[in-house]
Amino acid sequence: MRKFGPAIAAVLLLSACGKGAPQQPPEGPPQVSYVVMRETPAMLSTELPGRTAAYETSEVRPQVNGLVRARLFAEGDSVRAGQPLYRIDSAPYQTQVASARAALTRARAAIASNDALARRYGELVKINAISRQEYDNAITSAQQARADVSAQQAALRTAQIDLARTTITAPISGRIGRSTFTTGALVTAAQAEPLTTIQRLDPIYVDISQASADVLKLRQRIMAGEVARSGAAAKVRLKLEDGSTYPIEGTLKFTDVTVDPTTGTQALRAQFANPRGLLLPGMYVRAELGEGTQAQAILVPQRAVSRDEKGQPVAMVIGKGDKVEPRILKTERTVGDAWLVSSGLKPGDKVIVEGGMMLRPGMPVKGSVWNPNAKPAAPQGAQQPQAK
Repeated sequence: MRKFGPAIAAVLLLSACGKGAPQQPPEGPPQVSYVVMRETPAMLSTELPGRTAAYETSEVRPQVNGLVRARLFAEGDSVRAGQPLYRIDSAPYQTQVASARAALTRARAAIASNDALARRYGELVKINAISRQEYDNAITSAQQARADVSAQQAALRTAQIDLARTTITAPISGRIGRSTFTTGALVTAAQAEPLTTIQRLDPIYVDISQASADVLKLRQRIMAGEVARSGAAAKVRLKLEDGSTYPIEGTLKFTDVTVDPTTGTQALRAQFANPRGLLLPGMYVRAELGEGTQAQAILVPQRAVSRDEKGQPVAMVIGKGDKVEPRILKTERTVGDAWLVSSGLKPGDKVIVEGGMMLRPGMPVKGSVWNPNAKPAAPQGAQQPQAK
């Protein structure tokens, strides 16, 4: 048998060692980030559907009969209260005014004649030249003449009012819509169809519907002292149809005391300033309504909560011995980017926010306080890029 020298044996030994797989140090517990639960005041709000409605609406109708001679506005323009809108043929009403004025003049002339006759009969009855009945009749005629003057004055005033109504004016200020009648159309007093409609859009209302069960729950929490409500009017913010937020904050003005039996909802009304006319009547919006403040609330970041196979919200907590414990939560609503938790967690619990995707109950972990502004760490086992 051929023998090898000591140098050659050493080379063969090193070569044999190089062919084996490199040994790596054993991995430690997974690195996770957690947030410590604390009780903190939370502003509670709810988002509800709503529709915008004009602050004031006036349907313009004629109050006298006649032909429309002129339309005095441009459709879609802003009009002010008292501005002329239509002119109706006034000739018949001018004639009525003239006739009533003539009747008033005739009634006033009759007063002088009947007063003179009553004075003359008063002297004659003293010397028994006429009967007492004739004197009484003369007094009555004088009084009737004065009454006729009052009646004719009222008739003249009525005729003047009808004449003034031949010019139809705007009852309120606002934006005017399209005209449903044109020049030459015959209109009648108090007709069913309006000539046009005026809407005041600044300020503007938002009508909101809220489930009566939610209203009842909130009132019970307020009565129990869990939620505090300020004495000032609740503030409301709007989200428009395109998802943008309306820049002006509104105020809750009215809450109906009756629940709609068909829908089980309660009506609320908020008021918003609308100086640029961005909000128009009938727009669909979502209103964020402030409900009150919960003094002792536990808020969990939404990213720390997942769902189990039953759909229940679950959070992973660092328990005794730095081991993972699952907690089934009861969540009520979202507050910003966090869940409001009513049960399942207590102050001081360490809820895992990052690094909990592959964890199992009972697994030991190494935790650090979560920094929401830090970049998420690379998953364990991922290959790091090599420097060139």
